[in-house]
Amino acid sequence: MAVKIRLTRMGKKKNPLYRIVVADSRNARDGKVIDEIGTYDPNTEPSTFKIDEEKAKKWLNNGAQPTEVVGKLFKVANIEK
Repeated sequence: MAVKIRLTRMGKKKNPLYRIVVADSRNARDGKVIDEIGTYDPNTEPSTFKIDEEKAKKWLNNGAQPTEVVGKLFKVANIEK
């Protein structure tokens, strides 16, 4: 099972909010998730995000691969394996 750490879209039309989730890569973007580890709001200036660092590190050590955007958020939050 290929596990990814990625964004799930929430919010209204033209006003997106995202949850940072751990999901099987074969599931749909807004489909079934394994674990929720944070939130991301690109609408604020500057954009805000909250990540549960312990859960993120646990999933990275278990082999989950972050997507490009989530990888950038992890870099800003200084979260590495």
